[in-house]
Amino acid sequence: MKKCNEIMTKNPVCCLPNDNVAKAAELMKSGNIGSIPVVENEQTKKLVGIVTDRDLALKIIAEGRDAKSTKVETVMTHKVVTCHADDELQKALDAMTEHQLRRIPVVDNDNRIVGIIAQADVATRADQPEKTAEMVKEISQANGK
Repeated sequence: MKKCNEIMTKNPVCCLPNDNVAKAAELMKSGNIGSIPVVENEQTKKLVGIVTDRDLALKIIAEGRDAKSTKVETVMTHKVVTCHADDELQKALDAMTEHQLRRIPVVDNDNRIVGIIAQADVATRADQPEKTAEMVKEISQANGK
């Protein structure tokens, strides 16, 4: 079984808690990504949250809030499910399935962001089509996030 660091996208684009939501949306658009880890600051890279395209749709657009004046910290998920680079990939897949996550940040022992694993990473790098299909099915159940 592969390790998380073999599958993850290294050095993901991050944003800061005080960034406005419009900046996070622009980063998602330019990077063609659906989530952005939120770090304490550029120096420490300590993970403090994650903001997703779904957060933006439900908490900004649906509520009629202004993306330029709303800070990322007000819409991000604060308690982030993570894995470590040297974890077995199965551990990350199990966590993604259990919590119905489409992506999981990878951190070091000091909770600094080192990568992120998305469903697409598993599909294209894990060489396990059956596991990928099952994971997507379980994550996408109707009561998903």
